[in-house]
Parts: sequence; C-alpha cells; structure tokens
Amino acid sequence: MVVAAVVLALKFVAYLLTGSVALYSDALESIINVAAALAALIALRVAARPADANHPYGHSKAEYFSAVAEGVLIVLAAVSIAREALPALQHPRVVEAPLPGLLVNLGATGLNALWAGVLLRAGRAARSVALLADGKHVLTDVVTSIGVLAGVLLASLTGLHWLDPALALLVAANILWSGWALMRESVGGLMDAGVDTATENRIRQAMSEHAEGALEMHDLRTRHAGRMTFVEFHLVVPGEMSVQEAHAICDRLEDAIQTELPGASVTIHVEPQEQAKHHGVLVV
Repeated sequence: MVVAAVVLALKFVAYLLTGSVALYSDALESIINVAAALAALIALRVAARPADANHPYGHSKAEYFSAVAEGVLIVLAAVSIAREALPALQHPRVVEAPLPGLLVNLGATGLNALWAGVLLRAGRAARSVALLADGKHVLTDVVTSIGVLAGVLLASLTGLHWLDPALALLVAANILWSGWALMRESVGGLMDAGVDTATENRIRQAMSEHAEGALEMHDLRTRHAGRMTFVEFHLVVPGEMSVQEAHAICDRLEDAIQTELPGASVTIHVEPQEQAKHHGVLVV
C-alpha cells in the first residue's frame, strides 16, 4: 500500500507538470493500485484464519474475492479514463514541459517494476491468489506506463497532440482486458475449477508410483480454494486386505501427493476389488 501510494503521488506530479491526458490516465490507474492493495491485505488476513465450526475447509477462498474486486476496480478505472480521453481527442491540448514530467513518471514506473517482481515472487512462493493478482496488475501498470511515456514523448516531438488522448484510450483498453482476465480467473476459483492438466498429470504419476498393493485408482477429482488444493479419489484394493494394510497405502499416497503439492488436502475412499472400474490410474 505504501509503494502504491508513493507511485500514485509521483504520477500525479507528472500529470500536473505536463497536463497530459495519457499521464493523467496512468495516474488514475494508480489509485486502483492503492485500493487493490488494501483489498488484498484484508483478503490475506481473512484467508489466514484457521478452519472453524462454520468454515471447516478454512477461509482461503477469501483471496478470490480480493482478485474479483480488483478486476471490478480496473474496469471502473478504464471507464473513467475513457470519459476523460474522448473529449480531449476532439479538442487536443498542448503537452507542456514534457521532460520533467516524463522523468518523474519514469521514476514511478521503475519503482512499480521492482514491486511487481516482489509481489509475483511472494505470490508464487505462498501460492497466494491475492498476491499474484496484485502482482500481475502492477506489472500491467508498468507495461502501460512505458507505452504512455513513449507516446507522450512522441506527441511532444512531432506536435501531433492528438496522440496524447489516443494513448489514454489505449491505456483504458489495455487495463480493461487486464481486469477481465483477473475476474475470469478468480471466478473459476470460486466455481471450484480443477487443477491444470500439468498438475493433474503430476498427481496421477505420484498416485501410480506409490500405490503398491492396491489394484487401481479412479474418479480423481481436484479443486482449488485459494492456496489450498483438494484431491479426492477412490482406491481399489483386494477384498481380503486388512484395514491396516489399506490404511498404510493411503498414508503413502497422501505423502506422495503432498510432496508434489505442499499443503494439499487428500481424501481417499477405499473400495474392494468388486468395485473396480478398470479405468483411471493403474498401479505401476
């Protein structure tokens, strides 16, 4: 939040120095960064709460609400930018004192780039939806700012002042697409979307290699809930196998899957061989 506030202040200084609509749009997007950081902070605090009687699976899905809220804020920012840029496109304004303003904006962009890297690394390490969403948004802001800087400099050098509001409209379109992508990904998590194909293949491989003594595994289901991954499947064992032997196989499978996906919650339903479906994951 502190970094976002500093970047916001620098970008508004750049706008005041130049009067550029494109730089104004860039500064306006930074307001969203501050609000998004606050939403992420609240979501992370809620998601960190342990499971309780009313939420036996924990509170990790709270992170998705942060990402959805961030997407909505980005869309609102895009609309605000377009409202400012369209009149300016009809009546272009001369960009004043571009170099000082561009240098201030460049400094803010450099700070944003460093912070985007920090957020993305932390998000991947913690498997945090909220941090990754915030990092991707800040990275989008960096790319947008670089384009704005180049365009405003070009408008100043060529005298084609209509380039300034035109660039602001491009900024609006770019962050609108970014907001849509964030909301789509977050809604998928709220709708219990399964893991990606590569991760599912890793789970199947671990199951196949650590189920010695079982006959087959089928009906594999996965879902995400924030940083948590839930894995469920049926394990078919010989009918005469003891409960203790079947439990030992389940323990091996849980350990193998949790090695691939740290912190995963694994649920295994044990069935006798009469329940075999002759498809799914075979034991190697």
